[in-house]
Amino acid sequence: MSGNLKRKATLMEALIPIFALIVFISVAVFKYDASPHIPLIGGTVIAGLMATKRLGYSWGELEDGIFKTINMAMQAILILMVVGTIIGTWILSGVVPTMIFYGLQILSPAIFLVATALICSIVSLATGSSWTTAGTVGIALLGVGQGLGIPLPIVAGAIVSGAYFGDKMSPLSDTTNLAPAMAGSSLFDHVRHMLYTTGPSLLISLILYAIIGARYAGQSLDTNSINEILNALSSNFYISPLLFIPPILVIVIVILKVPALPGLIIGAITGGVFAFLFQGSSLGEIIDAAHYGFVSETGIQAVDDLLSRGGLDGMMWTVSLILCALTLGGILEKTGMLEVIAESILKLAKGTGSLVLVTLCSCIFVNLVTGEQYLAIVIPGRMYKDAYAKKGLHPKNLSRALEDSGTLTSALIPWNTCGAYMFATLGISPFAYLPFAFLNLINPLVSAFYGFTGITMEKLPVESLSE
Repeated sequence: MSGNLKRKATLMEALIPIFALIVFISVAVFKYDASPHIPLIGGTVIAGLMATKRLGYSWGELEDGIFKTINMAMQAILILMVVGTIIGTWILSGVVPTMIFYGLQILSPAIFLVATALICSIVSLATGSSWTTAGTVGIALLGVGQGLGIPLPIVAGAIVSGAYFGDKMSPLSDTTNLAPAMAGSSLFDHVRHMLYTTGPSLLISLILYAIIGARYAGQSLDTNSINEILNALSSNFYISPLLFIPPILVIVIVILKVPALPGLIIGAITGGVFAFLFQGSSLGEIIDAAHYGFVSETGIQAVDDLLSRGGLDGMMWTVSLILCALTLGGILEKTGMLEVIAESILKLAKGTGSLVLVTLCSCIFVNLVTGEQYLAIVIPGRMYKDAYAKKGLHPKNLSRALEDSGTLTSALIPWNTCGAYMFATLGISPFAYLPFAFLNLINPLVSAFYGFTGITMEKLPVESLSE
């Protein structure tokens, strides 16, 4: 088709692929328990047909848009692949087992809920996975809480809060890599900027858990399930404070602003070296862990579930999902359909505060209607990137808002993949633990408050505005 025939989509035309996506995902995920990959491709087909049959675009033009969008996220995809190797080598080397081992040592009946949130934060920071944290250590902590007589929805809330703190802040997390890729910021800029909202949110949450948990002080602590994990870790790995060196090294790399890819590669290499030095692993075992992930065979189900993960291959499901989402996003952006939707929504955003609020609400809306946190980051991220730039706001403000809402509210929605997983794993409905998942509730509110007050809302450099 000739470019002269191209026209701007109406709001209804722009929404048709979104509505189709909602229907496809609802049927596939909730009726057949399928992954969202194929529904995303279905939504892409609808968007492609709308673009070629109604808006006058050729397939070649759509391909250009797809490749351009994917290219913008290529750094995040490469980082995810490196992160997979880090997880594999860090488990093999005993780094992750050591962090879990010492994390479990801080349990105390008087501060059980605080300790629960902190332990889940530590494990999730080490693994980059809220799902793995909740499904292993979370289950053990739920049993301990039950023995203490603490209502299980409160314990589950503390578990989810801690798990999502680590998931949100860990450079090993897929969403932590995806958000800056969508917004146009860097990984480490994104992580540092999130500290301003997530740090106070965690502190407030811990205070609330301390207040609620104070009534349970003095009760005896049944540590059988915890001791079982500790014994399995200590008998299968050499545990030592020296194994904190690799994560400390990565933290130093973040502080020194070393580019993400070389910094994380250093972390993976360090994990391999420590596996050789402390666990006696062979080069072949290190390569296998980096490529295929670590397979735990302790005989303790909770430990094996926790530690059997990682590797380059372990990231391919997420990478393929991101590629599917970006293919749809590339067509929606190339044809201006995202712009049409954004223009309608942005009529509500008159200032910085309302722009941040609109971003937060959009992420929550996508979580509600699509049931997938990746889409809650990808779609609003692509929609509002230009709006933040036009207001002279640094893209890390957008990436932070995407995670403050898109990542954290996903576990609060029962039909979202994250909420469904937590329900299936912990046996507690998201509606039951929602009032006690303090971090997940407070973080979006803090983010909105910062938007309206201007606190930490960093502007673009002057030279960027003049370009």
